[in-house]
Amino acid sequence: MTDPTTRPSTDPDPTAARSGAPVPRDSEPGDPAASGAAAPAAPGTAAPAASGGVPGPVSEATAPRGASVSAPAPVSAPAPVGASAPGAAGAIPGAVATAEVPPADEQARVEAAAAEPAAEVSPLRAWLSSLSEGGATRSIGLVVALVILCIVGLVTADTFATTGNIRTILTNASVIGVVTVGMTFVIIGGGIDLSVGSLVGLASVWCTTVATQSYGPFVMVLCALLVGLIVGLINGALIAYGRLVPFIVTLGMLIGARGLAQQIANLQTQVVTQQDFNAIADGSFLGIPYLVWMLLGTFAIGWVVLNLTTFGRRTVAVGGNPEAARLAGIDIRLHTALLYGVSGLCAGLAAVMLTAQTASGSSTNGQNYELDAIAAVIIGGTLLTGGRGTLVGTFLGVLVFTLITNLFILNNLSTPVQNLAKGLIILGAVLLQRRRSESAT
Repeated sequence: MTDPTTRPSTDPDPTAARSGAPVPRDSEPGDPAASGAAAPAAPGTAAPAASGGVPGPVSEATAPRGASVSAPAPVSAPAPVGASAPGAAGAIPGAVATAEVPPADEQARVEAAAAEPAAEVSPLRAWLSSLSEGGATRSIGLVVALVILCIVGLVTADTFATTGNIRTILTNASVIGVVTVGMTFVIIGGGIDLSVGSLVGLASVWCTTVATQSYGPFVMVLCALLVGLIVGLINGALIAYGRLVPFIVTLGMLIGARGLAQQIANLQTQVVTQQDFNAIADGSFLGIPYLVWMLLGTFAIGWVVLNLTTFGRRTVAVGGNPEAARLAGIDIRLHTALLYGVSGLCAGLAAVMLTAQTASGSSTNGQNYELDAIAAVIIGGTLLTGGRGTLVGTFLGVLVFTLITNLFILNNLSTPVQNLAKGLIILGAVLLQRRRSESAT
């Protein structure tokens, strides 16, 4: 006979709990304490595990009659990124996103590479690199070329080393040298000026008319400078504000200015009667002609403006990358117009020097000066595409080009041969520039 104090075992069947089937009960309905099973979960939620059981989904339809339906269990908030989900020992971590952290050895390798000093460069290589970036390498090459040309002159011409010939070389270099200062600014700024030779002729004619000479040498100098400046600004305005091609504008001005000079002078040579004006070329200081001092002063002022002022830095920026210069707040059109004004002003000063040297104004003054100036600037290392150039290189280029011309004259080479040689020099300098640019890139 069964002991009435004992009850049959009411432990739920573990397989039934796993499968989600209803758990049989021998106890009275409504007596939850009589069973070791937990109350069924709400519809759609997982049933809590019973004494070591695994939770399973239990619906309201499968719950036994009379059993109460418990409220859904509270859901814990997800753990922070990179942390494991909380739970009892041995529980499976929650499926949360974790930030990728590089391994310790990888991090150490990166830090070591950053802390490692750069490879040492030999002092000689660093010095040569700095010279190349500053254009000093080309300047040294030009000095070597000058020495070679002097040796050639000593060998081929007996009168090369005479005082008179040296004075001629320096005075000729002075006039064309002043023109190249303005040309250097224009080319560095990304332009070209083919009208400088005609501007020299126009300014020399205008400042030597009878009416102008009647006002004295000061007005003559001022007239020549103003003519060059105004015509240069006209070139710049047409190019910058008219959006015209510099080559076309200055080529047209080359023809137009020369024609105007011929019209003013009536194809005649106008003699300068003001001796004070002629003294500009005749006088000297410390044994050096005034014209040479004017050349050195022009180059010195140009060097300061190009290298030490905002105007010079903007010139390089406009020639190197116009769009970047515009985004930097530079008024490209105004600056371009001013560059051509500088070129015209230098042409006007060269007209004063040439007119004083020849004691006359002629519409033929300054012929082919544009070619000589461009050649000297290119030989000096200024890029035709703009953005790079030095006035030191231009100065050496002027000396080289003037010396070559002087050697041609001393050796009785005809003018056509001289022009052919000048053209070949310009072509060779451009090809050398292109080769250097391609090797640099």
